[in-house]
Amino acid sequence: MKTSKHILAALALLAAPAWAWACKDPVVLVHGNAGYTSDWDNTVSELYSRGYSSSDLYLPNWGYKSCPACNNHSGWEETPVRNAIQDAIAGSCSGKIDVIGHSMGVTLAAKQIVDLGVDDDVDAFVGVAGAYRGLWSCGAYPYNVQNSTCGYWGLSVSSPFLDWLYGKPLADRVYSIKSYQDQVVCSSGTCNVGGVHSSRIAGETATYTFAYGHFGLQAYTEQTQANLID
Repeated sequence: MKTSKHILAALALLAAPAWAWACKDPVVLVHGNAGYTSDWDNTVSELYSRGYSSSDLYLPNWGYKSCPACNNHSGWEETPVRNAIQDAIAGSCSGKIDVIGHSMGVTLAAKQIVDLGVDDDVDAFVGVAGAYRGLWSCGAYPYNVQNSTCGYWGLSVSSPFLDWLYGKPLADRVYSIKSYQDQVVCSSGTCNVGGVHSSRIAGETATYTFAYGHFGLQAYTEQTQANLID
């Protein structure tokens, strides 16, 4: 015989919104060059408000903090991001994950997806203020390439790494969030590479533009980010 406590618990479950009991895709949030996991605080709060729990979110901490020019897309910087993606897939109740990256975290996360061959396991990939087509401030490879971030495995325009990454499948759905006031992507005076905004991803499903600037895109588009992975 069911007690009144059991009945109340069942009624509470029925009355709860769908997100309270639905399976959630784990989300991997990859910060930018010399960034911190706390840079995602607004996004994390938004996801919590939509029923995600801390166990659904993976926030790898990667790269040198005091030497941004030392970081690139090959080596120890990759390990935390690769591990987070693998752990998220292993812990997924749906068999899918979502990935959101900011700035250099966009291309770093993309490389891990390609290297692992797990694009079929990624439902949505969201690139926020990335430099998928390179940074003119880094020069055009191999000219005027002054540091590791801009080198062979870096973000110079037409670097061997970016040329290799271009057009590779990343997910079922791919989105970019960009700004024409981006202090990093547009620092040379233009945001475009080959006539296309550098934050746009080849083969993307859609792109969204805001006037928040490079870091504001990460901090203030949390609702758009969350909407895109729903």
